[in-house]
Amino acid sequence: MALRNPSSERLLHKLVTTARGDPSNMRIVLDAMGTDEYPVPDVAGAVDAAREWGDDEIILVGREEVIRPELARHDTAGLNLELVHAPEVIEMDDKPAQATRAKKHSSMHVGMGLVRDGQADAYVTAGNTGGVLAVATLHTLKRIRGIKRPAMTGILPLPAGHVVALDIGANADCRPEYLLQFALMGDVYARKVLGCERPRVALLSNGEEPRKGNTLVKDTYDLLESSGLNFIGNFEPKEAISIEADVVVFDGFTGNIFIKTLEATAKMLTDLIREEIKANPLTAIGGLLAKPAFGRVARQVDPFEVGGGPLLGVNGVVIVAHGRSNARAIKNAIGQARKAVQGGVVDAIRDGLQDDREG
Repeated sequence: MALRNPSSERLLHKLVTTARGDPSNMRIVLDAMGTDEYPVPDVAGAVDAAREWGDDEIILVGREEVIRPELARHDTAGLNLELVHAPEVIEMDDKPAQATRAKKHSSMHVGMGLVRDGQADAYVTAGNTGGVLAVATLHTLKRIRGIKRPAMTGILPLPAGHVVALDIGANADCRPEYLLQFALMGDVYARKVLGCERPRVALLSNGEEPRKGNTLVKDTYDLLESSGLNFIGNFEPKEAISIEADVVVFDGFTGNIFIKTLEATAKMLTDLIREEIKANPLTAIGGLLAKPAFGRVARQVDPFEVGGGPLLGVNGVVIVAHGRSNARAIKNAIGQARKAVQGGVVDAIRDGLQDDREG
């Protein structure tokens, strides 16, 4: 494992000045100060990823004095890991606008700075979502030219496959043209990462009829209908979670509530089933017999199996995981970053916008 430990006189965002090596080997930056329990799950996930994808380099960014002892608890011999020191952390309870200006040497600034400067291919974090958005759009990567608003994207793990859902919280107030771009970016991600040949794009509404919904939904419907995307119309929430579409589009306010409601419902049902199984000896025996089936179902719908979702619309691959991520989720978020890099998602979005302008 290598360590970059610059003198205090050097600016942290200029830490990496060496030339890139073999371009076929990816370099993925992991914010080691991201999860609620950092750096324990972050470091463990990075070690697991380094074992899984040995040709790639995992760059841990954060406070060296915190990360190094945690790394020492793992066998890192022969693993392609690197540590870049960043003395500041944008914490979960920080106000993003203030913290991103005040903490210019945060792990987010430093990590995304490596991607901006061409020293890494992607950035992964389970940190403050507002901080990620602010650092990416205002301080480091900036928006892809022509993108009006980046979109925070969720990859919904459903039994029959994955659904790309956006925006899930970056933009509470939206215009129809924003949602059109969300649909374009979701279409790109579904094709390049999830392997959908012609993704089915749906618009979340309170009814399936074309004229259902508020003004935003109605105006967006017209834009999507003439967009050239494989737009299949309005969807109610029940269709959105039944894998009848590959991409579901909504404004960030609606999307955030939608995602949090799904998460809360899944947890409630899991807790209820667990309690009912324990209710008497007969159901407890049945629960033991059904335990393998329950385990398979849980894995199919576990968001940690996906790891994280991309922040689409910025000049670089950024994957955002949940703050309560465990090591498996962090490893899988790194896997999502690898797929996005391999799929050339950023360039594909850029090319799609260019085609739209020329068309």
